[in-house]
Formats: sequence, C-alpha cells, structure tokens
Amino acid sequence: MVAQRVAAFLDGATKSLDVAIYDLRLEDSPGNTLLNSFESAVKRGVVTRLMFNQDHAMAIPVPPPPQIDWAFVDRLRSTGVQVMPIPGIPDLMHHKYVVRDAASVLTGSTNWTNDSWNREENVMFTVASGEVAAEYAANFQGLWDKPVVALSGRVSSPWSALADGTRVRPYFCPGRSLKLVHAMSRSIASAQKRIRICSPVITSGPILGTLAEVVQQAKVDIAGVYDATQMDEVQHQWAAQGGATWKIAVFHTIIGAARFGSKRSTPYAKGTVHDFMHAKILVADDYVYAGSFNLSHSGESNAENVMQIESAEVAGMCVAYIDRVAARYGAPPAPAGAGTPEVA
Repeated sequence: MVAQRVAAFLDGATKSLDVAIYDLRLEDSPGNTLLNSFESAVKRGVVTRLMFNQDHAMAIPVPPPPQIDWAFVDRLRSTGVQVMPIPGIPDLMHHKYVVRDAASVLTGSTNWTNDSWNREENVMFTVASGEVAAEYAANFQGLWDKPVVALSGRVSSPWSALADGTRVRPYFCPGRSLKLVHAMSRSIASAQKRIRICSPVITSGPILGTLAEVVQQAKVDIAGVYDATQMDEVQHQWAAQGGATWKIAVFHTIIGAARFGSKRSTPYAKGTVHDFMHAKILVADDYVYAGSFNLSHSGESNAENVMQIESAEVAGMCVAYIDRVAARYGAPPAPAGAGTPEVA
C-alpha cells in the first residue's frame, strides 16, 4: 500500500523529481513498483535526482545506520536517474522527502525500506504549495551542489498559506536546528489544552526541560509514545556522560507523570527485523511539527526537515493517531474529555 502511494506521487511528475532519502533498501514487489515509476518518469523527460546517506561502519544506534541497497541504486542509475551519495560522517543525511515539479512535497518519517513500510510505525504526508516546494528544492540543491551535511539547512523559511488557509513553515537542520528546537519548546510551554509526542527518542535538552516543567504544572493533557529499546540505549549513554546524567531523572519524571506508551522493539543488529516506533510528531494545541527529526540532541546536527503546521484539523488527526499508537504500547487511556481534538 505504501509503495503504491509513493509511486502515485512519483507518477504525477511532469518536469522534475528530487528525492532525498536516508535509507533505501527495497526488495521484491515494493522495489519493482518504485523502479517502474522512476523509469517511467525518466522516459517522460522528467529530470530525476536521488540523494541518500552513504553507508559507513560507525556505531549509531539512534537512529539505526542505513543499509543502502547499491544494486537497487545501480538499477535506478541505469534508467537515467542521477545519483548523489551524501557522506554520513560525522553527521547524517537523514532527510526523507520528494519534491515534485517544484510544486508539491512528499515528506514524513518514512525511510524507503520494506521494514519501514511493513513493520514500523511511521507517518507520511504531502503538501501542495509552490512556496513550500521551493524551500525544499533549495535545500536539496544546496546539498546536491555541496554534499556536506554541516553546511546545509541555513535558510530561514517563512510561513506559507495553503489553498485551504492552513499555514505551514518548514525547518531544515542543522542550519536552523536551534530555531526548530526552541520553537518546539515554546509551543510546549504555551500549550493550553494538549501536548502529544510521538518520537523514537526524546533527548533534546530544551525539549526535555520544558516538557518536565509543563508536566509538573499538571494543567495540560500530555501523552505520547516512544521506542523503549532505543531510549534504554540512550540512557546507558547518558549514564556514562557526566554532563548528561540529569536527563535520566528528567525523562523518568516525564514518563512517570504523563501518559506515555513505550514500544519494546527488536534491538538493532545487522540482519535483524527493524520494527521500531519510528513516527516523529509533536502536537501542541493546534500546532503540529512532523518530519524526519527525532526529538533528539544528535538530530540537531543531522540534515533533517520538519514541517510546522497550524491547523486544528491536522492536529486533531495527529492526536488521534498518537493516542492509538500510545495505547497499543501501554499508555493509560485519557480522562474523559481530555485532549479531545477540536476540528475546525
């Protein structure tokens, strides 16, 4: 189903396709579906470019390292797709987006792997806006021209209004990572009704600190879900770092007072099933932040993209999704009336 949806987006291209993806490893039917779409696009005269995070042997359990299928990449290249590996050392090219015809964007948390499309919890969405697409196209071109993660994302993007009045604003890391983290923290601090968090890990200092304050005030309905296996690994790292040990107590304060579920996923190892809780969404009242960015300190140095969305309707949809996933992994039910989505 996911392969068909991605293929449908690709099939709509008439001029250009710019694809930035962290992990590309598709087998069997999903791989053939996308290969056909790429080949058809090139035959239609669509200028098609693909960039991805180049493999390396460094230990990076959060997020798990990519395992690029080079045979699949070579098949794409043979059809006429232009290919650009981005060195993932020391920081990752962690984007997951497609820009189509400089008019619309497909983005979210989803890598292009069988595990991502079949076993993991993920989100994916499209935004039809020439203004927003132009921001993503500029981000793509910058990395294409100069494939250095640390130099990317240095653009302050404005708010744009979609056809239905929804306001959206993209953020790109690492260039705007501090602005993104503080925007998220500010939204958490000013929330009046509800906060929902869906992230494999929660390690960003400003976000942890602000969330702990809001939890202790007990004035807002707070719930969410994270990946327990990955957070265990993170806490072991914190315990070994003198300057980060405070985060352990703060994290346990948050999950002890708020309604969090935790997925016990399969520990990462080469060749194992990847069944992580991989979706990345923050909801604060009617603001939504969604994209490739884990709420993590390390993510601030990676090439990431996040869409900030101001919409009661979209926020309500995301709250419902997060609550379903959180309940699946042990989050207590919400009190009557708490966090009820208010859809305009």
